[in-house]
Amino acid sequence: MIRIAVLDDYQQVGHGLADWASLGPDCRVDFLDRPLGDTQSAAAALAGYEVICLMRERMPVPAALIARLPKLKLIVATGAHNRTLDLEAARARGIQVCHTRGGESLHATTELAWALILAAMRHLPLEDRRMRQGLWQGTVGRTLHGRTLGLLGLGRLGGRMAEVARAFGMTVIAWSQNLTEERCAEVGARRVEREALFREADIVSLHLVLSERTQGIVGAAELALMRPDAVLINTSRGPLVDEPALVQALREGSIGAAGLDVYDIEPLPADHPLRGLDNAVLSPHLGYVTEGTYRAFFPDMVEDIAAWRAGSPIRVLA
Repeated sequence: MIRIAVLDDYQQVGHGLADWASLGPDCRVDFLDRPLGDTQSAAAALAGYEVICLMRERMPVPAALIARLPKLKLIVATGAHNRTLDLEAARARGIQVCHTRGGESLHATTELAWALILAAMRHLPLEDRRMRQGLWQGTVGRTLHGRTLGLLGLGRLGGRMAEVARAFGMTVIAWSQNLTEERCAEVGARRVEREALFREADIVSLHLVLSERTQGIVGAAELALMRPDAVLINTSRGPLVDEPALVQALREGSIGAAGLDVYDIEPLPADHPLRGLDNAVLSPHLGYVTEGTYRAFFPDMVEDIAAWRAGSPIRVLA
């Protein structure tokens, strides 16, 4: 019997989105719908599995965990990049690592970023709560037309953000460390220096890869440059932003609002101070979480496992 663990199936939908029975009667598939905790707890929960399937970067798989999973033979990771999975440690143990296709993450994440922008600008979560309390109009919102969107990062997602911004009648400015004038011209953005972006933008949206170079790239100094009514949007990675500094800025009103889909710790702790701020619009890392993406992820997991069992692994990372 080959035991397979599908991790972090939060919505309990994985079973119905792929033909797991096609793997055969000698495969037992378990769908785990809760985070497994620290390395020790995860090792205890996963010790009996030959295959684990990861949902993006919801659970880190460092060398210390890999070393404590003696039966592990295959890891299937959704998407082609996973910064929390130690590929070298897997290779050293002779563990095969395969990945799935990316689904519709490009459009899904940028659409969610715009949902957060609109919700923050028009105070939708607060007004929704007021409506349910029997109240009426308590805030005054702002339009996007004529305002300035500042993009930290102008890759595929940032470029898509710029396209939508133009449809709203917005001006787009952008910065990243290696950004060129040519790339800006492609998407109709103007390149500015980093400090100027924070000063000029009505909305700052992050679209950078998390690395040692970008961790904490938005800190207290950058937040202090922003306008008192400016909005910060993060659908990339939580640690790009100094979270305590952001909480302080929101509490003090030194920036207008934040729309966040990603956090330093995920799931976000129940007592986290962000949960108590009316000028923070929060979503639980929904950027890539769409039916279309899941309909790519879960069938590809099955396909990867079947190919590995047949001795011809596909979409190999390690």
